[in-house]
Amino acid sequence: MNSGATAAATDRSELVSRYKARIRKGQRALYDQYLSSLDPDPACLLYERSHLIDEVLRELWVELCFPDSMALCAVGGYGRGELWPASDIDLLILLPDDPDPACTERLERLLRLFWDIGLEIGHSVRTVEDCLREAEKDLTIQTALVEARMIVGNYALFKRMSSEFRKHLDPQAFYHTKRIEQDERYRRYQESPYSLEPNCKDSPGGLRDLQTILWIAQAAGYGNSWRDLKRHGFITYQEEQGLERRERFLQKLRIQLHFHAGRHEDRLLFDYQTALAERLGFSDKPTRRASEQLMQEYYRTAKTIMQLNTILLQNMGAAIFPSFEHRPKPINPRFQNARQLLDVTYEKVFTEHPDAILEAFLLMARHSELKGLTARTIRLLWRARRLIDDDFRQNPLNKERFIELFKQPRGVLHGLRRMNEFDILGRYLPKFGAIVGQMQHDLFHVYTVDQHIMQVLRNLRRFSDTDFTHEYPFCSQLVSEFDKPWLLYIAALFHDLGKGRGGGHSELGAFDAQEFCDEHGLGEEDADLIVWLVRNHLLMSNVAQKQDIADPDIAAAFARTVKDERRLIALYLLTVADIRGTGPKVWNSWKGQLLEALFNQTRRLLLSGGQVPVQGLIEERKEEALRLMLYYGIQESEHERFWSQLDTVYFLRHSAEEIAWHTRALHYRVNTEDPVVKARLNPHGDGIEVMAYTRDQCDLFARMVGFFSRAGYNILDARIHTTRHGYALDSFIMLDVTGRDSDRSMISYIEHELKERLIRQGPPEQPTQGRISRHVRHFPIQPQVSIENDEKEAQFVLSVSASDRPGLLYIIASVLAAHGASLHTAKIVTLGERVEDTFLITGGELGNQQSRIKLETELLNQLKY
Repeated sequence: MNSGATAAATDRSELVSRYKARIRKGQRALYDQYLSSLDPDPACLLYERSHLIDEVLRELWVELCFPDSMALCAVGGYGRGELWPASDIDLLILLPDDPDPACTERLERLLRLFWDIGLEIGHSVRTVEDCLREAEKDLTIQTALVEARMIVGNYALFKRMSSEFRKHLDPQAFYHTKRIEQDERYRRYQESPYSLEPNCKDSPGGLRDLQTILWIAQAAGYGNSWRDLKRHGFITYQEEQGLERRERFLQKLRIQLHFHAGRHEDRLLFDYQTALAERLGFSDKPTRRASEQLMQEYYRTAKTIMQLNTILLQNMGAAIFPSFEHRPKPINPRFQNARQLLDVTYEKVFTEHPDAILEAFLLMARHSELKGLTARTIRLLWRARRLIDDDFRQNPLNKERFIELFKQPRGVLHGLRRMNEFDILGRYLPKFGAIVGQMQHDLFHVYTVDQHIMQVLRNLRRFSDTDFTHEYPFCSQLVSEFDKPWLLYIAALFHDLGKGRGGGHSELGAFDAQEFCDEHGLGEEDADLIVWLVRNHLLMSNVAQKQDIADPDIAAAFARTVKDERRLIALYLLTVADIRGTGPKVWNSWKGQLLEALFNQTRRLLLSGGQVPVQGLIEERKEEALRLMLYYGIQESEHERFWSQLDTVYFLRHSAEEIAWHTRALHYRVNTEDPVVKARLNPHGDGIEVMAYTRDQCDLFARMVGFFSRAGYNILDARIHTTRHGYALDSFIMLDVTGRDSDRSMISYIEHELKERLIRQGPPEQPTQGRISRHVRHFPIQPQVSIENDEKEAQFVLSVSASDRPGLLYIIASVLAAHGASLHTAKIVTLGERVEDTFLITGGELGNQQSRIKLETELLNQLKY
């Protein structure tokens, strides 16, 4: 290297070192000042960081002697003076003409220098003509140029680009495209801000909603601030203040998120929520984590921003697209139809007639031609929510209208959702207001409490909608025969209102429901049903999933609690809607099968007066099994050798179809020395059903559980039976958790490989160690284990509740085997990322209390992380 090149390299190294140190020192000073302030100003930090980078880029540009014919411009978020701690720096290098090779090389060196001094640059190099041409084709470029500002260079060139861009910008097309972009973004996030890990920038109600408003305002010439929009009459002073306050909260949140993550991150992941809550001044309370309080504040902020976004976009849209259509059609003295939107007839409707608040939602439900609300009606409803006080709640007309909304054949769900969005539902029912935005860290609800309630209401409404009959055929049939389905909607509204108050939420919700029914004049029979449903909304799920519903005593006890068919139908419908409303991973066809089986069994008991003789049930099941076996070509007497080894419990726990399947496989191999393994697609739903028949052996259940886990299957249900002559006859329902969608091709693999393992009787194979989810890692539940006598005091019921993780069932099976406990049935209930398993066990030293305590203790120790 010659001396000139060496000197240049030295100069560049010194330049990089000097500017890197300056940026680091400047940013550190800004961050320290922000973090040390008792009431930090987020907008000031974003502006000051933007100003710091302006100065650095300006001085570099001058120091490197770039020609006066060029301009260096800031675009995007940097262009509007909002530079977040970990955001990219978006630059436009504006040229008078296409660059020659020397200019291109020089610009490339400049951009490398920007990166070397620690700036994460997003850049484009364009002429004015390039900008206009690309903006016409690309909305992202068009949006970036809306906020472009010059940092250094040729101001006349920048002004020409800006002026030409404005001439070519079509506010109507820009508005239309931005609305489409927002709709697509909303769909990506299921049109809800209530994800447990929302994106504070892009989720509905996030910062992007605010930016969209201001982008459209700038494109249409209405200014670039909330004050400008107030001056143009699009928002009121109170709305301006509300927007600034909520924007400030989101800015603080995103700044702290960038600080904590140490990188560009906009998702409020579980990993960060506790630390963010602490940074923003939240602290744990007896019934609420600090992180839950933070997220509730976030959800309420997002909901308000969505509301104001709707108002502003409608108002600006009306100005950008002036309408000369005919006059609105009157509906009544207070409301009118304006272009298929419900509109008030004058501004003081709600202040002069507060009862019109609920009337608006009732009219929306009754008039199918109405597609929404005008912006001014939304704004006036939003303001009018404060008129809902005790006097409003006690007004008989308001009570009547609220109940009438539930009785409408259409529009119930949309009405309640709108009421929740406008904070009217929470004002009318303060207990509902208390759970708005409340998180549920139970590892299976993926929605906040209020959104879960709305999901349950949605499911109940779908039962009555013919468009969804294919999805819920049995529920659709039942609800069509139910005399007052609106009672179910009220029960759904109250079923989880008791959460977050301490104590049993079912009892608290039942008390609230009773109070509501009394105040709204519901008849005694209707009120009793609602209150009973709220109090017992978990009953059917618990019995079906955790108890042996093949046991006639279990079904009889459930029937005695239910008492009549009307209650049974109502509870079944609410239970299905509730489970399906907790999250997409909680419901499966196996749970549906269990619930439907319990429903049919209980209905039969209720219609027969409460008792169906056990022997009669068994004989019916045998007769049906024999009928099915004729299709398999099995002669009448061929089943006898096999059936003679089976006891009453076997025939109670298996359906006629399962008995026929087992008999077909085993009637000629009753005393076989080789294990028999048969697998098939689950005839009642998803997954695989497996049957294993072998001489009983040590660690048998653990051996099979380990194999199934390594094969990628979760066990949903296990029925363990020992024949009179000492053979194990075990059957399993399993779901593939690998996502490979290959159940049919796995059948032969399972039959061959499991049989080989049962022949070898080697040590049980430990499941492969999978990853523990972040949700479980950050919000683990304390494992719970109990061992109690069953009702007949002949066996013991082991109940286990714990965070789900790979190999969990294998751990339980291994501990049971080590203690000499024999397993008879296993009910495996997976609720999202939590398991609630129930096992019927005997043997070992379970009759001894100290032995039971020792077993419980060891299980607890093994289940802890």
